[in-house]
Amino acid sequence: MACCGNCFCCQCCCREGETRTPEELTILGEFRDEENEILPRKDYESLDYDRCISEPYAEILEGMDNKKAKKYEAVRWLMMFAIGVTVGLVGLFVDFFVRLFSKIKFTVVGDSVEKCSDKGCLPLSLLELLAFNMTFVFIASMLVLIEPVAAGSGIPEIKSYLNGVKIPGIVRLRTFLCKAAGVLFSVAGGLFVGKEGPMIHSGAIVGAGLPQFQSITFKRIKFDFPYFRSDRDKRDFVSAGAAAGVAAAFGAPIGGTLFSLEEGSSFWNQALTWKVLFCSMSATFTLNFFRSGINFNKWGSFQLPGLLNFGEFKCSDGDKKCHLWTAVDLAFFVLMGVVGGLLGALFNCLNKILSKYRIKHIHPKAKFIRVLESLLVAMVTTVVIFSASILLGECRDLSSPTAHNSTCFQLSSGEDINSTIRQFFCTNQTYNDMATLFFNPQEAAIHQLFHQDGTFSPVTLSVFFLLYFLLACWTYGVSVPSGLFVPSLLCGAAFGRLVANILKVELGMDIYSGTFALIGAAAFLGGVVRMTISLTVILIESTNEITYGLPIMITLMVAKWTGDFFNKGIYDIHIQLRGVPLLEWETEVEMDKLTASDIMEPNLTYVYPHTRVQSLVSILRTTVYHAFPVVTENRQNERDFMKGNILVSNNIRFKKSSVVSRAGEQRRRCQSMKSYPSSELRNVCDDQNVVVEPAEEGEDLLQQMLERRHAPYPNLYPDQSPSEEWTMEERFRPLTFHGLILRSQLVNLLIRGVCYAENQSSATQPRLSYAEMTEDYPRYPDIHDLDLSLLNPRMIVDVTPYINPSPYTVSPNTHISQVFNLFRTMGLRHLPVVNAVGEIVGIITRHNLTHEFLAAKLRQHSITI
Repeated sequence: MACCGNCFCCQCCCREGETRTPEELTILGEFRDEENEILPRKDYESLDYDRCISEPYAEILEGMDNKKAKKYEAVRWLMMFAIGVTVGLVGLFVDFFVRLFSKIKFTVVGDSVEKCSDKGCLPLSLLELLAFNMTFVFIASMLVLIEPVAAGSGIPEIKSYLNGVKIPGIVRLRTFLCKAAGVLFSVAGGLFVGKEGPMIHSGAIVGAGLPQFQSITFKRIKFDFPYFRSDRDKRDFVSAGAAAGVAAAFGAPIGGTLFSLEEGSSFWNQALTWKVLFCSMSATFTLNFFRSGINFNKWGSFQLPGLLNFGEFKCSDGDKKCHLWTAVDLAFFVLMGVVGGLLGALFNCLNKILSKYRIKHIHPKAKFIRVLESLLVAMVTTVVIFSASILLGECRDLSSPTAHNSTCFQLSSGEDINSTIRQFFCTNQTYNDMATLFFNPQEAAIHQLFHQDGTFSPVTLSVFFLLYFLLACWTYGVSVPSGLFVPSLLCGAAFGRLVANILKVELGMDIYSGTFALIGAAAFLGGVVRMTISLTVILIESTNEITYGLPIMITLMVAKWTGDFFNKGIYDIHIQLRGVPLLEWETEVEMDKLTASDIMEPNLTYVYPHTRVQSLVSILRTTVYHAFPVVTENRQNERDFMKGNILVSNNIRFKKSSVVSRAGEQRRRCQSMKSYPSSELRNVCDDQNVVVEPAEEGEDLLQQMLERRHAPYPNLYPDQSPSEEWTMEERFRPLTFHGLILRSQLVNLLIRGVCYAENQSSATQPRLSYAEMTEDYPRYPDIHDLDLSLLNPRMIVDVTPYINPSPYTVSPNTHISQVFNLFRTMGLRHLPVVNAVGEIVGIITRHNLTHEFLAAKLRQHSITI
């Protein structure tokens, strides 16, 4: 980043005369003592979504004709199709093995329970269930130890990535393997987690990696594929992959497209929408084709659209009084939305407390402690499931064969819904309602609550909801791949079925219980995740019932409004806990009291169009910024900015502190360059090294610097001596802004020896093509990997062909809302602040636009006024 400013984080760039190492400049997340909140971390980088229109890129554009453009577009569509098909196959793999392991486990343990009911050996059945679950969870937790980023659902990380934040390792192949394999073991291990969230993360990884045709994990996987070598293309494919993951999980291609739009991407266009929808459709029908063929042996029938299918909600043909819902029911749906929002807010609050405890007391310890926590959660969950099923269940009558759709509804595995009931300790024609909910896969339990006409005891539903609520809250955040959609749906479905029982039995109302279970599931899930548009469409597509659109939408809106009154959604909370500098959709109204000059970083580290190798190496080794303004000093018009001793330059007000920081910066560079192999450079640094004494209290720092008359910045022009003493006028020459150049570009130029000698023209400097500039994407070499002995420090680098000469810029007087909208909408990484005469006076990055930073600046602004 070209700015180093976050006033929370030690004010690393604003303390004059203080030496900072690159490690100190990389500020990690900290807790704010008074509020115990985690501040945004500064070691997160932003994506380069904005195109760098340099000369090599312009040459590509000049050589691009309609034929090549159509070929490029055709390859992009082919990649979208390949991503969709791959995500569908990944979903098929996860679903097959989850069902296989779960079937083996429940068959063995169920038979043991039936036998031990008479023989009195139920503890043996419990030990068998513990052995299965803890083995599976142990494997899942060990996979997370291999790649820690694979823990959780991955939706917060993908949301951050689509927002423009680069999280290390989030889209690597190793993460994908650990995620896909780990989630099937964590779900089969009986934890209250789902596989739908990790499917979204897995889809995003497929989208990021497949078009690259290379892997960092497996370095031999590398093909000469010249397309899509930028963060812009990669981010678009990640959007498509995440949407395909949603589509495969719920059989909802439109909902997946809206999810990618609503929850992630800040920059969007019509062409991308069409491609993402095509990718989602490819994933849905690939999964549907194979699952229908495998489960029903009817290849090409397309009967199972997603991993989670809610089934068909309908009344029996002979029951004319039956209705799915009426206008009167809307009042109850609104109340359920309010309760769902309250329950979701409580869930998020408890989970946040647990997550903070993990961050402070578990994560800093040895890694095996995380494995032990996962095993503890698995053990407690297993004991609760077994004990509740045996001790708390009630025997209920089975539904009659003429029930509205119990006999005609089939599970996604092709089994009848009555085949999943559990008769533990119950006689014929009755079933154990608690065991039916606990001793089944979560999808089967959801189907029971949606479509089983037999009643569930209100006590059973209440106990089930309470236990599931607490255990799901505890589980989300442990070191295993885990989703939250299905546990939230199941928990909410139990709440909705409880409401239906009360209305139907106690009040005698003629209602459809499955509808209330569905609305309860939507209310609780909406209260937890706070999604509206995409979640509405996902639930409608999952039910195949468009008439549910209005009640689902109203319920989700009410749940979101109620929950937002207390806290944020669960994904936003975990983003905040990670310290990710996420940019919301818009700023608060009161932030418009600030302008760009109030939040920008004025202490700039810049380079000149023609810069010596010694200076470039020094800059890159002693800073952690990822872009540098390219400037020249306006020597010819310096008198226009001086009237006696009064400085009237338009940017003088922003340079009072930067003068001091530049002197400190030069000292840091000289200290770092002592190890440079050239003795000449060491002598230059010794000559230029000037010690700046800290200013006394009340003394004007700018005046102190002017009186000492030492060089605050090295002279980088090749035609002048570095030891030349600058006058007062020379110190304040305005910096004319010419463009931005990235750190990766500068390192690339140095490694490839792109430079020329002092006695030569810059035309003799070698030229790099766009392919050579992007060859190492996405892992560019580091400056510390550079062999300095191969470089001549007196050589000069002409950076002008490789700069972005026309980046987006703003005026110092631009209001924050305009700055924020420009930065977020265009997916920027750096936003220079340039005044009316072309001088760069500061730079704005993502960290300058976070809510915490803006709130602190607003408080300072109010105090100043």
